[in-house]
Amino acid sequence: MTKQQRKENLMPQGAPKWIRCYDNGGSDKPKGTVDRYTVIYTHAHSFGMRGYTVGVGMSGSPFHPQGVGMHFEYPNHKYNGRSGGKKITYQDLPEDCKKLVMNDYMDYWGLRD
Repeated sequence: MTKQQRKENLMPQGAPKWIRCYDNGGSDKPKGTVDRYTVIYTHAHSFGMRGYTVGVGMSGSPFHPQGVGMHFEYPNHKYNGRSGGKKITYQDLPEDCKKLVMNDYMDYWGLRD
């Protein structure tokens, strides 16, 4: 399989295939959070993180000086699987969140040209 074929397989129609996205509603609620969006990178064993859940929690503007973009990894036996939000699609994420997720995804899966 060529690198281009691999990229097309891992990113059908330009969207990362192996992720799950969640929206917890954010800080507009009482006791809300600043890390409104959570993205889990699934199949972490494929890029060297066997036994771990890998992801990023972020605000709608993770690159802003007051924004949030925190990466995490938990041993699978410690991660309770709760997302703290409603499942959404990659397309539902704000543009800066998509950019952060795509940068991570390209690095994790070795898809940079």
